[in-house]
Amino acid sequence: MSQRGLAGIGVALVLMATWPAAGLAEPGRPASASQPLPPAAPGDAFKPQENSDVEPAFGPESLARTLGALKFYEDVVAQGGWRPLAEGARGLRQGAQGAFAQALKERLAISGDLDNASAASDLFDAATTTALKRFQSRHGLSETGAVGRLTFAALNVPAEVRLKQLRASVERLQNNVFKFERRYVVVNIPGAVVEAVNNGQVERRHLAVVGKKERQSPVISARISSVNLNPHWTVPNSIIRNDVAKALKKDLSYLNKHNLRTLNHQGEEVDPNSVNWNFKGNPNFLLRQDPGPQNSLGQLKIDMPNTEAVYMHDTPKKELFKQDVRFHSSGCARISDVRDLAAWLLQDQGVSREDIDREIEAGSRAEIKLKKQVPVAWVYLTAYGDGQGRVQFREDIYGLDTPEGVALTTLDGKKRVRPKPEQPQIMAAKPRKAAPALAQQKTTIDPVVTGSSQPGASQPKRPAFVPTDVPLPPKPVPLAQR
Repeated sequence: MSQRGLAGIGVALVLMATWPAAGLAEPGRPASASQPLPPAAPGDAFKPQENSDVEPAFGPESLARTLGALKFYEDVVAQGGWRPLAEGARGLRQGAQGAFAQALKERLAISGDLDNASAASDLFDAATTTALKRFQSRHGLSETGAVGRLTFAALNVPAEVRLKQLRASVERLQNNVFKFERRYVVVNIPGAVVEAVNNGQVERRHLAVVGKKERQSPVISARISSVNLNPHWTVPNSIIRNDVAKALKKDLSYLNKHNLRTLNHQGEEVDPNSVNWNFKGNPNFLLRQDPGPQNSLGQLKIDMPNTEAVYMHDTPKKELFKQDVRFHSSGCARISDVRDLAAWLLQDQGVSREDIDREIEAGSRAEIKLKKQVPVAWVYLTAYGDGQGRVQFREDIYGLDTPEGVALTTLDGKKRVRPKPEQPQIMAAKPRKAAPALAQQKTTIDPVVTGSSQPGASQPKRPAFVPTDVPLPPKPVPLAQR
């Protein structure tokens, strides 16, 4: 083994002896898209436990943990970091032997994923597989134990870049003013993961789909106010302008395929042929998608009134949760097994997952208000130390680990200038008596809200419309009264 590889192992061993959460945890990525997580047993807080990442990515201990990780990576960089792996390392798996396997083992040793004794040979053995799975777990990747495309890319991120990420996270955490209450929810945007926290421990963890690079999810704090069952979706002006109007030029049946109704400013359905689809600026009509399994919000929406008018919701595109890279939305967060998260939010009100399932399947439309609102934070942490003594990294997907980006993505309580919400125009369209049939299809449009109104309003007729989800009056159901 090279001197640099041995030096890197020394750094890792020093950290393991001094960091409170010492020890290398077994891979702990949940096997399913969401699952309840067991609390740590007394006396086992610093011992590796299977599937026991019970400390949240964003919590009261995050700063101290990340400062420990920062010190580790300052030492790694001071020792020279690691060399990039050659192309020949792609596809390596257990049983491989030779220079490429030796280089991989040295790389894993420097970052503390492989111990000194196991790193001595050039054989990709079982210990190397375990170490690589540990590395993949720390980077939010599927634990395949083989060097795939995403794993190869993560292995070749320079140590200097990882150190930069940690410094950015420390600055965000040092200036954080979010109050960690007993129960709260955190969405870590770069990790595309949602955690439901109670008494400092993660009780539920859910995979998420968050904003794509060109339609980024914002860093915000808010309070979850209600759960909506079988919601409508009102298409934002930006999506009408950038997606729908363009699609109609190619396919005149687009509205029918997506189960979309055209409404005027009074909430009355109008003939889509009576509106001007070649508009400039904002449209002077409203598009609304009916409730149902293929609605772009899915069958459940979690309201959290905020200035960015984003929220968490279900989705018909559940296959996206199988991907390691989950940046496909227009800003809102799609949550895996969102009904379980809703039940967690409502558990003190006697509402169970079975209750939610029953009302949704019955087609009930209801807004269930939380008797005690739950705080929620959407954060941007690409690097942090966790409670198991590991250093977690995620891709800086939006390129915000810069001084300017850190200033824009810190929950420091400062008000920042953002683009003004789109202002809708009033239309003068004639309502028609019979609306065209709108067939349901599996194709969906990505939901996002870009207006300034709060979700959850229930006004069937209004003097003007705004680009948000404005459902019809909900049908009274027992759940809403709890």
